[in-house]
Amino acid sequence: MEKYYISTAIAYTSSKPHIGNTYEIVLADAIARFKRFKGYDVYFQTGTDEHGIKIEEKAREAGIGPQEYVDKVAAQIKDIWDLMNTSYDRFVRTTDKHHEEVVQHIFKKMYEKGDIYKGEYKGLYCTPCESFWTESQLVDGKCPDCGREVKEQKEEAYFFKLSKYQNKLEELFNTPGFIEPESRRNEMINNFIKPGVQDLCVSRTSFKWGIPVDFDPKHVVYVWLDALTNYITNIGYDVDNVTDEFKKYWPADLHLIGKDIIRFHTIYWPCFLWSLDIPLPKKVFGHPWLLMNNDKMSKSRGNVIYADELVEEFGVDAVRFYVLHEIPFAADGNITYDLVVEKINSELANVLGNLVQRTISMGNKYFNGTVLNKKIYEDIDNNYIDSINKLDILVTEDMDSYHVADAITKIFDLLRASNKYIDETTPWILAKDESKKDRLETVIFNLLEAIRVCGVLLEPFMPDTSKKILEQLNTSLNDLKYNVSNKYKLNQPTPLFARIDIKK
Repeated sequence: MEKYYISTAIAYTSSKPHIGNTYEIVLADAIARFKRFKGYDVYFQTGTDEHGIKIEEKAREAGIGPQEYVDKVAAQIKDIWDLMNTSYDRFVRTTDKHHEEVVQHIFKKMYEKGDIYKGEYKGLYCTPCESFWTESQLVDGKCPDCGREVKEQKEEAYFFKLSKYQNKLEELFNTPGFIEPESRRNEMINNFIKPGVQDLCVSRTSFKWGIPVDFDPKHVVYVWLDALTNYITNIGYDVDNVTDEFKKYWPADLHLIGKDIIRFHTIYWPCFLWSLDIPLPKKVFGHPWLLMNNDKMSKSRGNVIYADELVEEFGVDAVRFYVLHEIPFAADGNITYDLVVEKINSELANVLGNLVQRTISMGNKYFNGTVLNKKIYEDIDNNYIDSINKLDILVTEDMDSYHVADAITKIFDLLRASNKYIDETTPWILAKDESKKDRLETVIFNLLEAIRVCGVLLEPFMPDTSKKILEQLNTSLNDLKYNVSNKYKLNQPTPLFARIDIKK
């Protein structure tokens, strides 16, 4: 069985994640579920990033210790990941003792190899982003990532020799496919590779909340060396010893991350792995953002929506559907309560819910719930059956290239075509003519097959809805082709999604 290792970025434990942060875990979950369905041995890792000066400051403001602070936020993050019905295999934390020990071993190995050296750091530091910047990288004198003030800082620090790997980075960036979408690769080449990479500060002495450098304990390992190595420390990597699990799953097939941290995953991370003589991950995908009213979500702007609030209002699968369907492959998506309601009404209630309810109701009304294929075909059926048979291929092409929104669109295209097929075959008219009874049964059978195939393919995106559809059809057949000899003994239909009155 072919393996597939997918990871999300680990969520920073400074505060509760909003729906924009939550999008990433739902996206990763859809990909992981699809790969499992296709027979892969999937390992899906997520978790929390828990060290750094920002955490130390937040804990001080809250009047508690950093460990107590991160325990609370990590639990909150895990609760939201679970609420969203995500099927991760391991939830990791950078405060896990095992991770901390392996990071110390990694730091020491890099130091002994000569890839880490001691120096002095003087730079412009953005605390919220935990990033140093040069004067030329600032935008209007502020942090280019978050737009906030930077402070000049000077301290003794250890540095990692990124510059040693300049040539290897150039080769890597000349290889298509490592970074997706392509626009992110061009961004990195122009902003970081062409100007030449600078050595990277990998330890700090100005705060204590981090993993101590064991041979120089006044230093703590700086965030990115600690955070990025989570992808290997948690599957059994250690510098002198690797487990069977590590040999099985590494290299990762996909690091799924936000576009704002692509630099760390495509410049720093490959260099760390080269230093350790470990193969690189196969792909880094920098997904776009979910904006609120076309503006980046941030607490300071007061434009944040949380996943649990949306779920309380609309249900898990409606929220999953919205974020997966409304964020294109390479462009930012947008969310407001009105847009969510509009999509639930137009797509989930009208297209999907209406089709399932109508079809099962007709099967029960005209044939007491037992529907067979009487094979009385007409020309209109040819294209329709053809589109049922092609759906799996189309969805798989999109999922294999991470065009998740497009994959959902393809399924909804067939659901729409099914509603149109009802209008064109007019079952209510066929039902009035006894001589057309076998034709009527064939029409309803065709519709049930389309709904079944769509129901199976919806599982990665809307797991509960998929289950409800198959329960109402009373089938566990997950063959993705039109099955001529299938038989249906239908259950009673129950509404999948109710229309929402926007005024209420």
